Amino acid sequence: MWRTMITAAPWVAYPEIMQNLQEDWVFRIPTASDGAKIHELISQCAPLDENSAYCNFLQSTHFQSTCVVAECDGEIVGFVSAYRKPDNPSELFIWQVAVHESARGKGLAFHMLKEILTRDDLQDIQVLETTITKDNLGSWSLFKKLDRVHGERGEVSTFLDETRHFEGKHDTEYLYRIPLKQQ
Repeated sequence: MWRTMITAAPWVAYPEIMQNLQEDWVFRIPTASDGAKIHELISQCAPLDENSAYCNFLQSTHFQSTCVVAECDGEIVGFVSAYRKPDNPSELFIWQVAVHESARGKGLAFHMLKEILTRDDLQDIQVLETTITKDNLGSWSLFKKLDRVHGERGEVSTFLDETRHFEGKHDTEYLYRIPLKQQ
């Protein structure tokens, strides 16, 4: 009897392939010179809301310590914007996770979140929050994975309602609140 190998996902049989992909990523804190490239990346990542380029410059400067850029071969292929909540600085709000089409399906988004959460100056973060629309399956998958790593204690609630808050012009945003395991 012949055994079949899954050829659509070679990293299943050869995990070193996945490791080699990860080694090509460079994670770093964004700078002001990244703002335009980050804006371009986000514009290519539907269903993300495209904010102003100015917003992305602010994220890359004022909030740089809680954001991450991922590069591959010198090109920006990923970006996570986040900030400490002003009323509770031990909580980190993940605003957007953007991954270029060429880097999707390789675990980059999860690795960017891990990179942020392992920074020395963020070790006091106790809770991670984000908002996700109902149909953003990629984000649900990403944050459920993060929740599993941290003990599956996350809670989901309505944050901004499509009718009440957005007057029908934007889908409901659900708040996913994940308590983090402390190291």
